[in-house]
Amino acid sequence: MKPPSRPLAIATRRSPLALVQARDVQARLAALCGLAGEAVESHFPILGLVSTGDMIQDRTLIEAGGKGLFTKEIDEAQLDGRAAFAVHSMKDVPTVLPAGLVLGALLEREDPRDMLIARGGETRLADLPEGITIGTASLRRQAQLLHKRPDLTVIPLRGNVDTRLGKLAEGEVYATFLALAGLNRLGRAEARRDPLEADEMLPAAAQGAVGVAIRDGDTEAAGYLAALHHSATELAVTAERAFLAELDGSCRTPIAAHVNKVSMDFTGEVLTPDGQQCWRKQIRFDMTTATPESAREAGLALGRAVRKAAGDGLAAALVGA
Repeated sequence: MKPPSRPLAIATRRSPLALVQARDVQARLAALCGLAGEAVESHFPILGLVSTGDMIQDRTLIEAGGKGLFTKEIDEAQLDGRAAFAVHSMKDVPTVLPAGLVLGALLEREDPRDMLIARGGETRLADLPEGITIGTASLRRQAQLLHKRPDLTVIPLRGNVDTRLGKLAEGEVYATFLALAGLNRLGRAEARRDPLEADEMLPAAAQGAVGVAIRDGDTEAAGYLAALHHSATELAVTAERAFLAELDGSCRTPIAAHVNKVSMDFTGEVLTPDGQQCWRKQIRFDMTTATPESAREAGLALGRAVRKAAGDGLAAALVGA
């Protein structure tokens, strides 16, 4: 493809992981156009922004206002024309994008599983010592942990990978959770440990997937992204995000969903924040015959099944959603 006639900036958060993901997209776009060296930055510059979610470190996202805090400044940069592309971790993206923005591409998904990182080297929840303290800012991980290990104490732990691992090393907590996808992208040694299987800790909807948003109607930007799009990832992410939408899912909701592309099982669950109750359902989702629309319908159907199973108890899980 020919290079763009004008710079097409790529907006991203400034966290180390977000910048790695943005640089990956930049490199893919540059390769499409045969660009190298300084020409890469001049045609596809990186616009690093500090999101509201990154600035707030003293409380959970629930208290601060929700997962949209990680995308607000980036959305604004696209809508006001400063950026043509925006690179997002899809688990942080609200189920409905702001008016005027659409997903232009989804990159091939990384391993979506979570990892338990403990000072004692434990990799399974059952092996953790009784009564220890675990740090996480994820309501989902908190609820899932307490569902299986109600004897443990959970405290908020915000920050990027280095910040959280630093607090772990300093003894502030005995253990924490990190996404395997992020550790892989950062090239961290911790990624070589055994991850938690989905039956032990079901991942967040769309975890491990990176999406690239563009302005609705921007045919030039869309044209560059066509070669980056991964159809199988689109099917899984569409199904999982539809499940999330059916249950009004947000960071205020202990909710998880995962499409297993090997067994074709699609599992979704919602929990009460204290982990005392969990409603999980599973359906078959054949990715070999699915379309984006049938993926969406599968997600909505699984969401309705969980909603029916939970009944009145769902109100306790959807805290403030």
